[in-house]
This record gives sequence, C-alpha cells and structure tokens, in this order.
Amino acid sequence: MVKKSSAPPSAQATWGGRFAEGPSALMLRFSESISFDARLAPFDIQGSKAHSAMLAATGLISTEERDAIHAGLDAILNEINAGKFRWEPALEDVHMNIEQALVKRVPAAAKLHTARSRNDQIATDMHLFFKDAATRLHDALTALLRVITDLAAGHVETFVPGYTHLQRAQPVSVAHHLLAYAEMFGRDRERIEAFAVRANECPLGSGAIAGTSLPVDRALVAKLLGFVDARGRPRLTANSMDAVADRDLFIEFAAACALCGVHFSRVAEDIILWNSAEFGFISLPDAFTTGSSLMPQKKNPDSLELLRGKSARLQGNLHTLLTLVKGLPLTYNRDLQEDKPPVFDSLDTTLLCLDVLRETLRGTRFNVARCAAAAADPLLLATDLADYLVRKGVPFREAHHAVGGVVALAEKNGVSLNALSIEQVRSVNAAFDADWTDIFDIKKVMRTRERPGMPGPRQTAAQLTHWKKRLV
Repeated sequence: MVKKSSAPPSAQATWGGRFAEGPSALMLRFSESISFDARLAPFDIQGSKAHSAMLAATGLISTEERDAIHAGLDAILNEINAGKFRWEPALEDVHMNIEQALVKRVPAAAKLHTARSRNDQIATDMHLFFKDAATRLHDALTALLRVITDLAAGHVETFVPGYTHLQRAQPVSVAHHLLAYAEMFGRDRERIEAFAVRANECPLGSGAIAGTSLPVDRALVAKLLGFVDARGRPRLTANSMDAVADRDLFIEFAAACALCGVHFSRVAEDIILWNSAEFGFISLPDAFTTGSSLMPQKKNPDSLELLRGKSARLQGNLHTLLTLVKGLPLTYNRDLQEDKPPVFDSLDTTLLCLDVLRETLRGTRFNVARCAAAAADPLLLATDLADYLVRKGVPFREAHHAVGGVVALAEKNGVSLNALSIEQVRSVNAAFDADWTDIFDIKKVMRTRERPGMPGPRQTAAQLTHWKKRLV
C-alpha cells in the first residue's frame, strides 16, 4: 500500500520554474499517479542506476557521484520494500518521488536527470515491467499446462461424448478433450513469448521527443538493463518519437491477457456443465466451491463462474487502452498516464485466474462410470456407421442419408440404434452386412482414429509426450 505524506503541497519541483504558484490541491489529487505507479519503483531504480552508470562512463558525472547515487538508490529501494518510504502526491509520480528523496540524501543526484525525460524514463520502466510480467505469465501458464497434461495422462481411455451445438456428436477421450485446453493455453504462452521479444528494446535516450545533444551511450544503457539479443547485442528503439508515444506493447499485453481470459471462460463453461447433476462427469474440489445460504445441499462452482466473470474484466481493460490511444497525436500526451492501471490490473487478474484454474483442475476428479455410460450412447457412432458403408463402396452422401434413415427407424421403433435387426437396416440400404454392429465397440472405434490430431490412444500418448518435452 502506498503511504502518503501529510505535508502540504508545495511548488512543483520538476517543472515549477515557469510558474508563479503550484497546482491546487484538487489538481494534485486529479493528476497524481503515485497511487498506482509506485509499483514501478524497482524498475525505475534499475533504470536510474543504469542511466547514472552511463553518465559516469561518458564523463557527464564522476565515478564518485555515480557511486553515491547508486548507494542512495539502494537505500531507497530497501525502504520501499520495507514499507517505510513516504510517498508525496505533490510530486505526482514514482520518478519524482524517488528522485527528490534521493537529492535530499545525495546532492549529486541533482545531476541524475541529465539527458533524460520522464517520457523516456517511464517508457523504459514499462519495458522492464513488461519483460518481468511476461516471465511471470509464462511461468504461470507453464504450471497450468503441467496440471492439465497430468490430468489428461490419467484418462487416455476414459471416454465422453464430444459436443457440437451442445448436442452429443462423437466420442472423444477425456485426455483428448483436456489436451484441447493445452493447445489453447499453449498458444497463450507463445503469444507471451513473442510479446517478450518486442518488449526487449530500450527506449532510454529518446528524451522527451528528440533525444539529447549530450554524449549519451544508449547501447551501454541497453546492455546494463538486459535489453540485448541472444548474442548479447543491444536492442534499441529506432525512433525517439515513436519510443515515447508508442503504446502497442500495452495493447498487445492487454490483448494477450484478454484472449487468455476467453480461454478461462470457455474451459470454465465446459467444467460447469460437466459438474452439473445432468452430466455428472466430474466432482470439483471443496476448496474451490461454495454453498448456498438457503439450500444446504448446494455445491456451487464459484471459482469457475468467477473465471467467466474475470474474462469480461480483461476484455474491458483492452477496450480502455484501444480507446485511450486511438485519437492521440504524436508524441506524449497526459492522457497516457491512464495507460498503466488497465495493464497492471490485467497482469494481476490473469495471474490470479491462472492460479485458481490450476488448483481447481488439480483437485478435479472424473466419475469414470458416469463418463462411460454417456459415451456408450450408440448414436455417437452414427458417423462411424456411415464410414462403414463408405468402406463397402457406398458414396458418402448416400451413406449419410442411409444412416439417417436407420436412426429414424430406431426412433420409430423405440429402440437404440444398435438394437435393430440386420433385416431392418438392410431395408434401408442393402450394403449393411452382419458385421454392422461391430461399429459399436467404442474402444475399437477409437483405435481407428490414429492419424495426426485425432483422439486415438497412440496419438494421445504421443501428444502427452510432446507436451512433457515442451514443459520441461
């Protein structure tokens, strides 16, 4: 929590020379960002240490001044981490709070802002933040994927109906269904990896808009901050105007989180259905369900319902950023102060959701008998029956029509599809033979689905091996 000083507002220390008096208390309250950007303090201090090291390397400050600045920044970071630092709303933001506190301790820190602007300073802070955020999300997605694949590995031969239009369609293994989730979250992980590459560029040295006439070494700063490629070469933003005005990373990050949220919501909807009495395929862990204040028998899937709700919140953050940026001219405009709360919320919400979904799935148990009973529905193999006729030489459209006729005949007689006699099915199409009921052996049918991407046991085992290697 940000601790605020009770000291009265004074003339603004960062730009007050032009003004006869400081901002009103109302304006200070309206314009401050320290209430949310204080969380950038570790990145801001990291950037300031790299910047001061570069100033010393280029002769703009002495090595003694650099060392004093570094010692002062380390002391301030320790205070921040201990919750003892006093944040001043009158100083507006994280940058000036830290700099002004530093100047009081280290007079040489008055030189720290040489050759930089708050514009390139915040851009650098956010690039560092995004690199850290990408690592945290990548790790959380990996942890979720491990739970999904572990759960799938135990159910390669547990079968359930697959659904289209929420109608029973064809049988699939529970493992194959769960591995569909792995594909979804695997793409989320790939998006985060690609995002991290784009975040890995150093904006510091861009100044307010057009760089600086002072002899700065941008490459040195980039190396000190870890903005390097796989070969250790510095990666720098290419255009000073774009560097301070660009908010693509913010939007990309929010978009990645929003899409991940869509995946939370879709998984949650499946599991909520499976958990219902009407399906009964699974049992959810008590630790991630709640009861009713009125109905004592209830066990509600609240963690999953909240995951659906959080998905809307993540989409709202993305929309906020798109709307914020769409009409802004280059370069920096104060509107952009509002770019950070949606990004921070997207990170916090996505990380929390990943943890909740992971632990909910970790405690989920499948009712194998109930799954088997649902998967035993002969109608699930109607398509395989059409394929049976195709193998007898019947054109697929004719085979499809014939099986539709057989289904209608079973319904008319009030029996299951596989209970019809050979004479009855031959009355629909003469290509049916005595072995036609062999189609209704679900394990045998699943073993015919062994081509890439299909739910056959060998294919599923191969996919599990593939994921195990990816998640090392």
